[in-house]
Amino acid sequence: MDNEQPKAGAGDYVYALTRAGISQIPFIGAPVAEILPLILAPPMEKRRSEWLKDLGEQLKLLEKQVEGFKLESLQNNETFITTAIHASQAAIRNHQQEKLDALRNAVLNSALPNTIEEDLQLIFLNFVDELSTWHLRELKFFDNPRAWGQKNNIDFGKPYMGSPSQIFEKAFPELRGRSELYNVFTKDLFSRGLMTTDSLGVTMSESGIFASRITNMGKEFLQFITSPINEELKVG
Repeated sequence: MDNEQPKAGAGDYVYALTRAGISQIPFIGAPVAEILPLILAPPMEKRRSEWLKDLGEQLKLLEKQVEGFKLESLQNNETFITTAIHASQAAIRNHQQEKLDALRNAVLNSALPNTIEEDLQLIFLNFVDELSTWHLRELKFFDNPRAWGQKNNIDFGKPYMGSPSQIFEKAFPELRGRSELYNVFTKDLFSRGLMTTDSLGVTMSESGIFASRITNMGKEFLQFITSPINEELKVG
């Protein structure tokens, strides 16, 4: 008779690492405390299960692609465990896929050797948790506007003069004429040291319009929330 014990899967490892931190998320106090668990518990558990399943699957792909990387080693990686717990708590508070992807990618990058320092990981996780998806889109756009346009089939033309807001509104027509809104995004990103300017309305030459507007820390942040998995090497 086969007495071989079943091996723990990727989801089991991630679940074990994050369960303690996630279980500490508090409910609102009495008297609604008796009602809210009935409303919130099922969707919270659903979010947690989906998050851990996706994270486990992605870690398995990472294990296949990175030589020498083993999931079992993560149980002794205190920096990874801390990052995974923080990201998991933030994931349960969010439903937007862009933010969930950013949080997942941060955890994947934290699992790799030679990743960024622990304190910066936590700072970047807080950025993802606090900022909106529009903040993330603006930051990605102004990393390299021309490259973004080519990737997304947006023709900006060749403006002789203009402002960065001009191409930003063309890239995201839903923000056209809403400078008061996206100026908030810009100021938020600038205050966190991620963008080099707090205004997109300054008139300048064509080269200035399409120049990168994110800082070195902004580039580091984008790298941290970008998946390290090579999509072309994924195994079905």
